[in-house]
Amino acid sequence: MTNIFALLTAFSIGISIFPVLIKIFTKFNYSDSPGGRKIHLNEVPSMGGIAFFIAALLSILIWNWPLSPLSYRFLIGGILLVFFVGLRDDMVELRASRKLLGQLIAVIMVVVAADIRIKDLHGFLGIGELPLMISYGFSAFVLLALTNAFNLIDGLDGLAGTMAVIVFSCLGLWFMYHGLESLAVLSFTFLGGVLAFLVFNWHPAKIFMGDTGSLTLGFTMGALIIAFMEHNALLPENSSPWRFESIFSMGVALMMFPLYDMARVFFRRIKRGKGPMTPDKSHVHHFLMRMGLKHNQVSLILGGLQLLFIAIAIGMKNYSDHLVLPLISILALSLGFWLDTVAVKNVKKKVSKLPRVLEVSPKKTLDKSKIDIDLKKITDSKVNMN
Repeated sequence: MTNIFALLTAFSIGISIFPVLIKIFTKFNYSDSPGGRKIHLNEVPSMGGIAFFIAALLSILIWNWPLSPLSYRFLIGGILLVFFVGLRDDMVELRASRKLLGQLIAVIMVVVAADIRIKDLHGFLGIGELPLMISYGFSAFVLLALTNAFNLIDGLDGLAGTMAVIVFSCLGLWFMYHGLESLAVLSFTFLGGVLAFLVFNWHPAKIFMGDTGSLTLGFTMGALIIAFMEHNALLPENSSPWRFESIFSMGVALMMFPLYDMARVFFRRIKRGKGPMTPDKSHVHHFLMRMGLKHNQVSLILGGLQLLFIAIAIGMKNYSDHLVLPLISILALSLGFWLDTVAVKNVKKKVSKLPRVLEVSPKKTLDKSKIDIDLKKITDSKVNMN
């Protein structure tokens, strides 16, 4: 029952804070302006991550803090640091290097101090237990990748919130089933906060989460996914119906859409000779919008595909990563290729029906013979020619 109360507490606090936050941000013009690669048409308040982070933090303090282990507090400390990095970036844009440095310090708090890290590959690619420093480095890379992959998909009303709800729900239920109370409460408090956010972020959005929210959510989910992988590995064989043999595949499936979208846009940008972090409109949700789909339709479609990959990973939980990981990876690439093909065809079809703006009719060609300029009148004119 603690988990349900934690979820309801976070949701109630969030649903109370958001209207106040929207009014304050609107009054002081803390808004995300349209234009450029932005696809919204009006000024919309940003930094909504403040509200659901406060909601989750207060719920944690009420329901779990006195019982939480020391490692759990280091995890909360890391999440808090990433929250402030995102908040600073929303208020005064940070350089990419400084933004990454702040994330790296938070990662060290989680990977080293909290000891939430990937310690063993369990025979995947023929690799067993990892040396300590390699474990630290690999875990830090994974956590940074998951954090920034989620940050990149926050470009559409309801999309990032929908993905977060799916991930926190799956992880929360798994932790709760296996008696990992602190991690379960953390998952459900953030789930409650994000559900409250979606009430105000569903199209047409009244507020955006900003980097304050997307970095915080990405980092929290990344840390919880690593914790899930390691706790799963500690379960004896056949001890639980929810023990995964293909644990890396499940970890990837939980964040399949953000990871695929990040790899896709990086590849396209590098191929065009641009930097991988150069902003553009090459994300999957941009392509779907060009097909004429609405914000909520795109969010539901991509959320449904995310659930499909999770369902496949659950259905094949007793198989090896050597089979499941290539399977879901090939499926993701195939779906992505098909989606690109359909999107391009639809865009070309729409363009072909539009009038040719630059086409000039011969009848409207300028008749130069009718132009009569008296040079003497111009030179004798009193107009100042300096």
